[in-house]
Amino acid sequence: MEHIEFPKIARLTRECIITEKIDGTNGCIGIGEDGTFLVGSKSRWLSPTSGDNHGFLLWAMTNKEELMKLGAGIHYGEWWGSSIQRGYGLKNEKRFSLFNVSRWADETIRPACCHIVPELWRGIFNTQIADEQLNILKCSGSLASPGFMRPEGIVIFHTAQGYLFKKTIEKDEQPKGFKKG
Repeated sequence: MEHIEFPKIARLTRECIITEKIDGTNGCIGIGEDGTFLVGSKSRWLSPTSGDNHGFLLWAMTNKEELMKLGAGIHYGEWWGSSIQRGYGLKNEKRFSLFNVSRWADETIRPACCHIVPELWRGIFNTQIADEQLNILKCSGSLASPGFMRPEGIVIFHTAQGYLFKKTIEKDEQPKGFKKG
């Protein structure tokens, strides 16, 4: 039997970034060092033959020149708005919000066709602050779509470990897709 080294244990009291969790569908843009341009969902690359993801493939191909400014790598975000999940009160409009708020907060370097998920708080991890941010969102509504009063929740990114955690306003205690009975 091969020995597997026990992994290092990350310290919990390190920086975290709390953002609004938007209820849409996951999308990604893949750009190769050679200029290859790919469009994906959470689990697969999209193509005209494999199917679209709520119009994300068509939108990405239409905005390819601007999206190339993202540079080499895989860039994840949420494709959301009209007729996707909660819709957020957006009539005939869909948006792509990038997840990496540290990299894309500066709108002068972010592609003009992209948004970012709203950053709610940044500091040393604390469950009380996470609960406070969730409650503020619940009471004040979405920052991604001001005036929309049913936001989904928050995402907590633990920067030292690189892990994401989520807390939702509704049914947080239930696994996704859970059905009683």
